[in-house]
Amino acid sequence: MDAKVTLSFDATVIEKAKKYAEDQGISLSRLIEILLRKATLKGYKNIEDIPIADWVYEVSEGKAEYVKPRKSKELKKEYFNSKR
Repeated sequence: MDAKVTLSFDATVIEKAKKYAEDQGISLSRLIEILLRKATLKGYKNIEDIPIADWVYEVSEGKAEYVKPRKSKELKKEYFNSKR
């Protein structure tokens, strides 16, 4: 289940991260999720222990299998079209 969270980052970092995520075929949200998952699952005691190379490998393994949730307006339209 996805949950929304608001974060603040340096604007330059965000632009570079968006470009990187786009090049990997994933959203910025998924990129951040992958990095946070990687950081929290292994029980690192501090941020310096987290190997950056592992993060890059994790993200660059190939296309992510992520399906963007459809908007209710689209679903409604599809539903009513199917009833015709």
